Amino acid sequence: SAVLILFGEGAHGPDVLLIERAADMRSHAGQPAFPGGGVDPEDDGPVAAALREAQEETGLEPAGVTVARVLPDLWLPPSGYTVTPVIGYWSVPAPVWAADPREVARAERIPLAQLVDPGNRVTVVHPSGYRGPGFQVADMLVWGFTAGLLDRLLDLAGWSQPWPTEREVGISW
Repeated sequence: SAVLILFGEGAHGPDVLLIERAADMRSHAGQPAFPGGGVDPEDDGPVAAALREAQEETGLEPAGVTVARVLPDLWLPPSGYTVTPVIGYWSVPAPVWAADPREVARAERIPLAQLVDPGNRVTVVHPSGYRGPGFQVADMLVWGFTAGLLDRLLDLAGWSQPWPTEREVGISW
């Protein structure tokens, strides 16, 4: 599968596009995520799949996206998927919405300022033993794969700020 990590310049400064998966999805129901999904046989690789899925899920216009980089594949043991993260920049922003309500409850452009704000950072604790970074933004708890990628990208870009890792949020899924 492939996901689109789409950065842009929104009304509140630089931002990133996230979706909240529909509550009745059979996997990762209700979780915030990057737009994305499976690479179909007719897709010309993970970039095409990430852009197609983002269009299907959020109404995104792929022609307005400049692909900056394709990251190495990541293996996700809990779901058994290999995911290719595709980083893009929204050269021509357009409105986004929950274009496919069977899969997406909402689409949100999250300002990077909210993601780097230490007051929005938490350590997520799952009954399985998982512990990892989390973000409390736009009435969502971003955790797992999505939060891990955001956390790492913010670090690599030099945007991270120290945050209270002892502030924990427990989840059950």
